[in-house]
Amino acid sequence: MSAPPVRTLADLDGDVLAHCAGYLGARDVSSLAMACRPLRAAAYCDAVWYRLFRGNMGTIKGFSNIYCSGGWQQLGIGRDQWPFEEVPRGALGLRELYIRRHTEVHQMKFDDPLSAIYHLNPAEATPSRLMLDRNCIWVCQGPVAKKLSVDWPEAEVVETHRNHGARITCMRLFSLSDTPLFRSDTQKNEKALVTSSTDRTIRLCWKGHSRCYKGHSAPVTALADKLLADGEFKVLASGGEDCTVRLWSMSTRAKNHPLIATFHGHEKALSFLSVARHKSSLLVSSSKDSKVKIWDTVAPSSGSSSCVGSTHINSSGPPIAMKCHESLCYMATGSEVTAIDLRTMKKASVLALHNHRILSCEMLPSEWLICTGTKNKALLWDIRKAQELPNTVTEMQSDGPVTLLHLDRYKVVTGVPSDGQVHVWETRTGELLNTLSCGEPARSGGRITVSAMALDGCRMVMAGSSPEGSVLHYRDFLRSSTPIPLAGEEVSRFWRPRQFGENDDENEDEDYY
Repeated sequence: MSAPPVRTLADLDGDVLAHCAGYLGARDVSSLAMACRPLRAAAYCDAVWYRLFRGNMGTIKGFSNIYCSGGWQQLGIGRDQWPFEEVPRGALGLRELYIRRHTEVHQMKFDDPLSAIYHLNPAEATPSRLMLDRNCIWVCQGPVAKKLSVDWPEAEVVETHRNHGARITCMRLFSLSDTPLFRSDTQKNEKALVTSSTDRTIRLCWKGHSRCYKGHSAPVTALADKLLADGEFKVLASGGEDCTVRLWSMSTRAKNHPLIATFHGHEKALSFLSVARHKSSLLVSSSKDSKVKIWDTVAPSSGSSSCVGSTHINSSGPPIAMKCHESLCYMATGSEVTAIDLRTMKKASVLALHNHRILSCEMLPSEWLICTGTKNKALLWDIRKAQELPNTVTEMQSDGPVTLLHLDRYKVVTGVPSDGQVHVWETRTGELLNTLSCGEPARSGGRITVSAMALDGCRMVMAGSSPEGSVLHYRDFLRSSTPIPLAGEEVSRFWRPRQFGENDDENEDEDYY
């Protein structure tokens, strides 16, 4: 008896493939389209992109989506993605419509984001560091770290950590499952906070739980941007003014003796630590004198024997920023951004700004982009062209020193602390898209200054201070519906955003959120 013919996913009927694609998110649908022609046809199906546009797919509490001849019918699914955006009946090109809308909200090209302002205790220090993960904000105020949860229009403090005895110098977020505080699968989506301080300690915090790591003999100034891989467990790297790099085990078995190794070799305080992207066991460190070293953390031995590479960048100032991408390490110092090949520890390229001293720097090597903040402008570089066409650069003008900077594939955000506002620019063209103020100018008398900012996709939080106290201003552009008018365009004062449920046809998908 002959064996049945082998069938593959591509042998399925097109409608079946489209039905399967409907259970995927936008990123997975895009990946599906690159597999083969039948899967590409399924991934480009309008029914799939209509569902992505109107709501999030999934199975919640026993409910699911059903694909009928008329399209996707949502049953018990969560919130709509963009409920105020109408999808024309019978419209073609829903994939393009989704991409355009997704781009616009990430570029913050709207006047009506969800906005929440939280007033901090005037007796506490001005916020110096911010991190944002969806609707959760982490803020540092001197030795205190807080977590706020935004449930629009309110924001409330849900965690306060007063474990440090001095100013916090660095903070990171890591998956709780990679830390010794992890207990069950119900916590797998939680994040743990790691902070370093001038009190020479490192703290791992989550809700009411905390771990302290002691070993540095001077203030801790740097934490690695990722956890190192060490077989089953993860390893945290730290650096300090004692010129050492230390490795700490995140294993629960190492509760009493978490220090794994101490690396010596730097002569100045550590500035940055980054895990090499081409090999997760390699750690890159830079110090105040612009010396860069790479360490092999597999079976580490204390001392300098684990150092497998070193180089020095001639600079008039300390490092401003450092980022690893594939086998390269990019470091901004003085008026240059240098790319170092970690395999040879030689310079791969140098981006020189000549008369512009770098005050801030953000890097997006995956898109070949680097943005530098200077005394009166931000400069956006395509590093593929920098050597051939040194003048190929987008300039974003500023009224002062650009010390606040963010870069992603959709936008550049620049800020001058004394302005009390930030500017949003289009990444590819440098076109000004939006200007966002911090707090309520009328209440603060227009004297507010911005001390920090953080972004996560289409969300932003700014920390500001004024004589009346400090504030956190959170904005979420995902549900925005009022576009910013173009120059010279007059907007009717009678216009208002369409409210969900107005003029909806009875046959439209029902929302159960």
